[in-house]
Amino acid sequence: MATRGSRTRVGKYELGRTLGEGTFAKVKFAHNVDTGENFAIKILDKEKVLKHKMIGQIKREISTMKLIRHPNVTRMYEVMASKTKIYIVLEFVNGGELFDKIASHGRLKEDEARKYFQQLINAVDYCHSRGVFHRDLKPENLLLDANGVLKVSDFGLSAVSQQVREDGLLHTTCGTPNYVAPEVINNKGYDGAKADLWSCGVILFVLMAGYLPFEDSNLMQLYKKIFKADFNCPSWFSTSAKKLIKRILDPNPETRISISEVIGNEWFKKGYKPPVFESEDVSLADVDAIFNESGDCKNLVVEQREERPLTMNAFELISTSQGLNLSSLFEKQMGLVKRQTRFTSKCPANEIISKIEEAAMPLGFDVKKSNYKMKLQGEKTGRKGHLSIATEIFEVAPSLYMVELRKSGGDTLEFHNFYKNISTGLKDIVWKSEEEMRGEGGGSVGS
Repeated sequence: MATRGSRTRVGKYELGRTLGEGTFAKVKFAHNVDTGENFAIKILDKEKVLKHKMIGQIKREISTMKLIRHPNVTRMYEVMASKTKIYIVLEFVNGGELFDKIASHGRLKEDEARKYFQQLINAVDYCHSRGVFHRDLKPENLLLDANGVLKVSDFGLSAVSQQVREDGLLHTTCGTPNYVAPEVINNKGYDGAKADLWSCGVILFVLMAGYLPFEDSNLMQLYKKIFKADFNCPSWFSTSAKKLIKRILDPNPETRISISEVIGNEWFKKGYKPPVFESEDVSLADVDAIFNESGDCKNLVVEQREERPLTMNAFELISTSQGLNLSSLFEKQMGLVKRQTRFTSKCPANEIISKIEEAAMPLGFDVKKSNYKMKLQGEKTGRKGHLSIATEIFEVAPSLYMVELRKSGGDTLEFHNFYKNISTGLKDIVWKSEEEMRGEGGGSVGS
């Protein structure tokens, strides 16, 4: 179905749909035209990186990922750069997020939860042995491959050992509140390994319980619960699982169990299979080279683009149903609130763009258009700043288009409400909404 002329090409990679995006980066599906293999490519804007003085952080992320070679961590294969962008070629993990299983099927049985927890601890322990702390372990960062193997992803907030101050502690507060250790919130310095283990404990609890141990709509109340480790294990947890979780979720990092002690724990050891992999020598020589403006970098590429809607090939179309967008959100109160939605239309691409613009502007959104893509920017400040929505049109067959709306900034629930409001103005061009496509068994076009 795909026609290469309709795609963006970077070196030997053909870029496809956007899998996820943040303030400084986008992640796109990519196809190696030489080998036929599929990858995910993280694309960073050099100008934004320089403007926000983030060169150190980006170099750290790339260095971190190059150092890690483990079966339970997403792999980074190579780094390239153009005059304006940095391209990080990553392993394409196509089994969705681990927590999608909980959102759709409820809590996991203890043996299954233990299997994933063992793989998580294997990954984190290995990272720590290389002087790398993740610092943002949470549901969105736990992916599954096609064989159901856990892969820890996204080292965007990781810290390498060089960042530890003279007191031996890290001093950057980051992470997602429900999963963050009390000493991180306290802002007095923390041990990255102990903080990561706390997050692993919260994840284990959620896998087995189906809900969070620490939860409150009031942030200060949530922090109080975390500081006191104010939680109760459900009755269906085994006694040995309860004991281990309570030792991991010890609010005092000095007395909290260590990872080596977790690995030696009887409950943890049941059915345990140590990871099998070969360590490799990794060179970081190209990390500095991608910021080299002299033009002699062997990893310098040119981005070639043709202006027309992307043609989505059969593999990508099927892939949209497998949770590949790296962005699902697990929230107890409202189930799974997605950061994106889709609909199909038989109208011409230009007409679709015009209709979206007409519907969005009365709702208080500024519209920017380029190459069959749109950026809708909310004028009002919401719960998490201005709501920002990226819209992209894909040609999936002659005279049939799939339109994807993705939240790229702001609050997820506000995005959900925006889509409900804009739907009225789009009813003339919508052939089938995502809900209708799912209801008819058309999962190949829904997510």
